[in-house]
Amino acid sequence: MGERTPERRQDAPPPDTSSEVEAFLDEAAARPSGEGGRLVVILDATMSRQPTWDAAMAIQSEMFAAAADRGGLAVELVYFRGFRECRASGWVTDARALGRKMTAVSCLAGRTQIGRALRHVLKRAEQGGVSAFVYVGDAFEENVDLVCDIAGRLGLRGVPGFIFHEGRDATAAQAFKEIARLTGGSYHAFDVRAAHVLKGLLGAAAAYAAGGYAALEDYGRAGGAAGEVARALPRPTARRGG
Repeated sequence: MGERTPERRQDAPPPDTSSEVEAFLDEAAARPSGEGGRLVVILDATMSRQPTWDAAMAIQSEMFAAAADRGGLAVELVYFRGFRECRASGWVTDARALGRKMTAVSCLAGRTQIGRALRHVLKRAEQGGVSAFVYVGDAFEENVDLVCDIAGRLGLRGVPGFIFHEGRDATAAQAFKEIARLTGGSYHAFDVRAAHVLKGLLGAAAAYAAGGYAALEDYGRAGGAAGEVARALPRPTARRGG
């Protein structure tokens, strides 16, 4: 299926054609068959992100492996890059299909569009349910209050965010931690040079999406980054919507 553009802000340029919008809405309303959980993976694809994009593409199969014995998984890739370009891939249920979609994308210079991506996750949640979302990025260049408002609404719907922060930018860290808190999720910093860490983080998020907190705990027994996520995510009794 071709890529579709997520929900646009009112001040954004109109879609190119009405048929494209209708196709996207039809896709968004349909639940993919044959899987237990649904995970939206948001990647910053601005110019500085190419090394991380390549690393994520190489290890994304871990998400499906982590979910295989825990109920299965459907993943939707959402990315932003360039000038106001923010796109969603549609649901896929295997690593090969996701790899093909990622291979077709190159990183372009631009500002972050985390708010637009989160609005897409919220729309998914409203139209049929999302188990969780992942965000991988290194910068935050938006109105934090507006983005956190969307994060809070995701939290009320019980959609936790697994926020994986590359680097040490203090502004980004503050915003990312607040997004994680408001969604009932968790925040983790990592270095892209340690690809095994990102692999464990993605696997942990996938395990949760497929089988809930119990599946995350089981996956986290291997320790490392996966164990860190299991320890950091609030237990169901402490989470809104959990």
